[in-house]
Amino acid sequence: MRRTLRFDAFTSRMNLDDIPLTTIDGGPTTLAEYGGRVKLIVNVASRCGLAPQYEKLEALQKTYGERGFTVLGFPSNQFLQELGATDAIKEYCSTTWGVTFPMFEKVRVNGRSQHPLYAELTKAPDAAGKAGRITWNFEKFLVTPDGQVHRFRPNTEPDAPEIVELIEASLPPGSAT
Repeated sequence: MRRTLRFDAFTSRMNLDDIPLTTIDGGPTTLAEYGGRVKLIVNVASRCGLAPQYEKLEALQKTYGERGFTVLGFPSNQFLQELGATDAIKEYCSTTWGVTFPMFEKVRVNGRSQHPLYAELTKAPDAAGKAGRITWNFEKFLVTPDGQVHRFRPNTEPDAPEIVELIEASLPPGSAT
C-alpha cells in the first residue's frame, strides 16, 4: 500500500514573531509588530526578471492591507540581482513600483549566514512537499495569524488563486471581499 502525504502548511516550532529584524531604514523590529495579521514574506531583488511581481505584491497590499494583511519585502543579493545601496533599493521600489508595504534590510536567504527568519521559513514545504533552500528571488511564504507557513515558489504569481484564496480564508471574520 502506497502512503501519500500532503503538506498544506507548516507550523514553525520557533516563534517567528521573536526573531529580530531590521527595517530598510535601519530600525529594529520583529514580526510581532504585525501580530494577528496575514503576512506574505517575500525575498525580493530589483534587477530580477521577476521584479514585475512587485506590482502584484503592491496590489495585494492595497486590496487587503486595511483588513489584516501585509506584504513584507526582504531584499536579498544572494542571486546577485539586488542593488548595492539601501537608498537605491528604496528609491527603485517606490518610484518604479509604488511600493508602500514594509521593506527590510538586505538578508541572506540561504547558506551559513542565512538570516534566522529564513532558517525557519525554509523548513516549510511547498505544495509538492519540498522544503529547503530558497530557489530564486520572489519566493513567497504566507504566514497565517495562527503561525502556519505556506510556501510558494518564485514562479507562482502573487495574485495566483491559491495565494489569494488563502489570504481571504485567513483574514478575520467580516473582512471577506
